[in-house]
Amino acid sequence: MRKAFVVGHPIAHSRSPLIHGHWLAEHGIAGTYERRDVAPEAFPDFLRRLREHGFVGGNVTIPHKEAAFRLVDVLTPRAEKIGAVNTLFFDAQDRLCGDNTDAPGFVAHLDQSLGGDWPDRAGGTAVVLGAGGAARAIVVGLVERGLTRIRVANRTRDRAETLAALDPDHVTAVDWSELPEALGQAGLLVNTTALGMTGHAPLAIDLAPLPSGAAVADIVYAPLETPLLAQARARGLATVDGLGMLLHQAVPGFARWFGVRPEVTPALRSTIVADLG
Repeated sequence: MRKAFVVGHPIAHSRSPLIHGHWLAEHGIAGTYERRDVAPEAFPDFLRRLREHGFVGGNVTIPHKEAAFRLVDVLTPRAEKIGAVNTLFFDAQDRLCGDNTDAPGFVAHLDQSLGGDWPDRAGGTAVVLGAGGAARAIVVGLVERGLTRIRVANRTRDRAETLAALDPDHVTAVDWSELPEALGQAGLLVNTTALGMTGHAPLAIDLAPLPSGAAVADIVYAPLETPLLAQARARGLATVDGLGMLLHQAVPGFARWFGVRPEVTPALRSTIVADLG
C-alpha cells in the first residue's frame, strides 16, 4: 500500500485527492492519497516524519512551497530555478527530493489544448501578466518549451524585473502602461494573477491589440471561463482555461509515487468540473 498526500494550510479545498483517486481507481492500484492540514510552524517536523508515517511522497501547496524548497535534501534543477517546490519524493538513497511540476504541467496543457506546434504559431513570443510564484513557474516552462521572447508585466515593476532576471536573454519586464504595445507583438497571453477569480475583480485589459492568431491562457479555474477568456472568445481567439494546468501538474508526481504515468483524459476533467459545480 503506497501512501501519498497533499499538504497545505488550509487544505479542505484541494481537488488533488480527487485527481489522484481517479487515477488510482483507473489503474487498479492499491494506494492512497490524502489531505494533510499542517500549520507553518509544524511543517518542518511533518517533513522529517514522512517515512515514519509511511508516505512515499506528496504534493505541497500554499503556504508551504517556499519552505519545502528550503527544507528538502535535493532539488531538481527546475525547482532550484523557480524557487519553490510542489512535489516531494524519495530517491534511491532515500533522500527527500523536491520538484516543481507547475512549469511542465502548464506547458503540457498548452500542448493538449493548442496542438504541439503552438510555439511556432505564436512566433516564440508571449506576454505574462503577474510576477508571483505561478508566473515564475510558467516563465520557466515557456523558456523550456522554446519561446524566445517573453515579456512580464506587473503592477509593481521591480517584481517583474526580478522575474526577468531568471533568464535575461529571453525574458524582459515591461510597465503595465506598455501592455498595448507588448500585446501587439504577442502570440500568447497568460494571466497568472488572481484577477478574474471568483470573489476577485475582473482583469481589466483590452485584448484588441492582440494579433488574430494569438492564444489567451488563464490559470484561474474558478470560474472556468473568466472574463478574460470570455473577451478572447468574443474576438475569436484560441483560449486555454486554468483547469488543465492543475490536472497536468499532477502527472509526474503520480508516476513517481505509484509507478504508472497517468493520462489527463476527458473523463478526469469531467469529474473535476462536476466537483467544481
